[in-house]
Amino acid sequence: MSRSRSRRLGAGVVAATAATIAALTAVPLTVVAAPAPAHAAAARDAASWLAGEFADGVLPGPFGGPDWGLTIDGLLALSATGVDAPVRQAATAQVAAHVRSYNSLDDWGIPGFTDGGSTAKLLYAASAAGADPTDFGGFDLRTETLSLVAGADAGHQRGRITSRTTADTGPDASNAFDQSFAVLGLARSGDVPQDTVDFLIRQQCVAGGFRLYPDTADGPSPSCDEQAGATLDVDSTAMAVQALLAAAADGAAGATAAAARGVAWLVDQQRADGSFGGSGPTTGANSNSTGLAGQALAAAGRDAEAARAAGALAALQLTAANGGAAAADAGAVAYNTDSLTTAVASGITDTDRDQWRRGTAQAVLGLVQVPLGGIGLDPPPSSPGPTPTGTAPPTATPSAITSPTPTGSPTPTGTAVPTPSPSATTVPSTPSATASTTVAPGATPTTPGLGGLPTTGAAITSYVLIAFLLVGGGVLLVVLGRRRAA
Repeated sequence: MSRSRSRRLGAGVVAATAATIAALTAVPLTVVAAPAPAHAAAARDAASWLAGEFADGVLPGPFGGPDWGLTIDGLLALSATGVDAPVRQAATAQVAAHVRSYNSLDDWGIPGFTDGGSTAKLLYAASAAGADPTDFGGFDLRTETLSLVAGADAGHQRGRITSRTTADTGPDASNAFDQSFAVLGLARSGDVPQDTVDFLIRQQCVAGGFRLYPDTADGPSPSCDEQAGATLDVDSTAMAVQALLAAAADGAAGATAAAARGVAWLVDQQRADGSFGGSGPTTGANSNSTGLAGQALAAAGRDAEAARAAGALAALQLTAANGGAAAADAGAVAYNTDSLTTAVASGITDTDRDQWRRGTAQAVLGLVQVPLGGIGLDPPPSSPGPTPTGTAPPTATPSAITSPTPTGSPTPTGTAVPTPSPSATTVPSTPSATASTTVAPGATPTTPGLGGLPTTGAAITSYVLIAFLLVGGGVLLVVLGRRRAA
């Protein structure tokens, strides 16, 4: 190519670049709203009610005092919907300032104990809230979680999240919820060890569902199918499916196939009205199980089933029109139909309010349909954040899976479900007595290592400038290369 032709090429590219930039800056940007689920408004209403239940960034437990596990559940619900940034920030700060209040027994005067499930849940929550999980309230939660994962010397328990204690406290109480949070937290904060994924997969029975507890009364059992009378649990399966999808996105072996089997089992458990029940005392249709299962179905791309679950949750929601004596609590989601009927007739009593907080926190997840693996990564679908026309919104959530055809395997019965560990989020039909500190929450602290919540909506000027620099640099390289060749 001649030098004059090279000059003409360079001049043409520069002119085209200038024209493109002029067009971008002169023509108003057309935006479209990010797609939202059918029940996005119901999710926002529920999250707004839940935000109003926070006091100084904390949700109280059934007996007063802060309930850190419930506070984290509420924080996740608000983060998934993008509701009430000040409350989210206050809750993140409070949880960061009380790490040891949640994952140890220090507040109870029992030193030397670290709860594995609570630590894993904190790791996940810090990542989902946009904080630094390696410096959350001064704690490196990723390193701490990894230190609680059983090593190769643990035999078939290898990869299990465990608790650390200097006293004999009996068998480890960690369960499938704890393991799922470990997988989710490690995947969100860096690479997830294959051992942790493998242990979670071993909690899956051949039918596809996951058991809540990995150990029987007689001792540890290597796999779900080796445990006599293992009870498959909707809540545990929903959590495990979402953890496995996150692990699959991180490249973990076997996670995709196990998630697909879990989804097929969940689909088979869905009731005619779209609802789900748990196991043991939670076998009746309830908003906790339905919220988690609906969220898992949405994560796996089972949109029709997820929409049916969201419809069942919306049917349990108080509104100004149907609320009756509880109309002032519009937005809240009942645990079940009995709770809804009672509240409409008599209002939500102080005794029942704890159950409503817990039911609403997980109902939000099934209404908004943002997977646990994606909370905090993308703008919530219910947020007004615009997306430029012609540009698909980024997908940071694990890819959907195609589930095999459900086999119709029923849930085994006859085995009582052990009491969940402090990090478990399933809720029985009546509020259970859970440990709660009596330290009153103070003002929102400034916590070392606490990152801000993620923000969206960069100005178009930044994109124009980047485009100009990229195109201009490319043109300069082309012209210089042509000149050298000539």
